[in-house]
Amino acid sequence: MRIFFFISFMIVSLLCTAHEEGNFVAKDLRETMKPGDKAALLLVHFGTTYADTRAVTIDAINEKTRTAFPELELREAYTSRIIIRRLKAQGIEKLTPLDAMLRLRSEGYTHLIVQSTNIIDGMEMESLRRDVASVQGFFKEIRMGTPLLYSVEDAERVVNIMGKRLCASSTAKTAFVLVGHGSYTPSTSIYSQIDYMLKSNGFVNLHVGTIEGYPTYETVLARLKSSRVKHVTLVPFMFVAGDHAQNDIATDWKEELEKAGYKVDVRMEGMGEIPEIQNIFIEHIRFSLGHRFIDIMEKKARYAADKD
Repeated sequence: MRIFFFISFMIVSLLCTAHEEGNFVAKDLRETMKPGDKAALLLVHFGTTYADTRAVTIDAINEKTRTAFPELELREAYTSRIIIRRLKAQGIEKLTPLDAMLRLRSEGYTHLIVQSTNIIDGMEMESLRRDVASVQGFFKEIRMGTPLLYSVEDAERVVNIMGKRLCASSTAKTAFVLVGHGSYTPSTSIYSQIDYMLKSNGFVNLHVGTIEGYPTYETVLARLKSSRVKHVTLVPFMFVAGDHAQNDIATDWKEELEKAGYKVDVRMEGMGEIPEIQNIFIEHIRFSLGHRFIDIMEKKARYAADKD
């Protein structure tokens, strides 16, 4: 079994060498563990109250991750306090990331990998980093995985996955609009990057819009008008097809586009349902197991040492 994990680690390390030129250095977490130490993996989701999409997204990736990393104790947490409260009323307990980490520490876990299923490195990731920083001293080591869209390589893979998945059943008269949540932070720029890369890769009938960021609904509408298509399919660019997908996409955006004269369908599928997308998160976890994040001050110290 150890030989299998070592071979897997070496393969992933070769695939992830580009990251080592950025903010990561190769260092296997398991090599730092001593007898008596225990390692856990905390999967952090925004969450959803919709049981159907939860089963095929959150529950699915939880199970897939448990199978991929049998040597790690798997736990989950939700970041949305509203969803946690609503599920509690239904008799379903979901912990916040902070509560989940404190529970793991109370159970004797010393090493921790924290992996979010966020799409972008936005506000939710910032909040999660603060929670992790607050309990850093309680563990021997904590490592955080990156969201779905972190590197250029991540973006290229997602563009290829979504482009081929949607265009396989499309015609020249059909446009697909990937609708993300968006953010008021600079991280919202990743949506424009995805839109640009889709078109650069030949997926000219795929557009990206956001509910609370940029590109806006008006941006997408202008693109649709210039393409002269009449049939639009809206697709959630979100991990789950939950409240935002039902209300903002399947209701608000759909109704507005229909008023503008388009025939509109909604592909009610969360990105977390797609096996290839799930695999990217799995690979991010493997990368975290084999690599340690270094902050800017450590990098500067290394630069200074190299010059000396």
